[in-house]
Amino acid sequence: MKTKKNYAARRIGWIVLSGLASMLLPTDVARADCFDDAAIYHGVNPTILRAIAWQESNNRADAIHVNSNGSIDYGVMQINSVHLAELAKYGVRRQTLLQPCQNVYIAAWHLRRMVSKYGNNWKAVGAYHSEQMLERDGYAKRIQRIVAAWSDIPPSASNRLGAADQKSNVKP
Repeated sequence: MKTKKNYAARRIGWIVLSGLASMLLPTDVARADCFDDAAIYHGVNPTILRAIAWQESNNRADAIHVNSNGSIDYGVMQINSVHLAELAKYGVRRQTLLQPCQNVYIAAWHLRRMVSKYGNNWKAVGAYHSEQMLERDGYAKRIQRIVAAWSDIPPSASNRLGAADQKSNVKP
């Protein structure tokens, strides 16, 4: 029987391997493929991942932001340094977060954890950013507006994440 730790180690190992593979491809193609691949691998919605990337960094792979609390956000998905201790257990280092494909896989892993905790809903999307209610709900609304603008779906019509991406069968 496989333990949760072994399962998590395999998942993070896949992140590292995918990053190595992405170096063999042109950056823009690797980044586009990584959103779909990471979403499928972690069972989350690729449109939501792309909307988070847009909200967090305007799709800038080299984005770094120092927060008022001293933590630092890294890469296209702005993975926060508060996660570094946990990620280090799987061989993921600070520099890893600046590799676009690895950053997207790590973000999909984090979003999957929030979906597992909160359900397949906008609360989970907001919790990607913060689990504090006001910040969580505000962030979820910003992501919902981005998705709605991209797909011409009014925010009130897309109550579930799966409804946000009509082209994908992948639901978180």
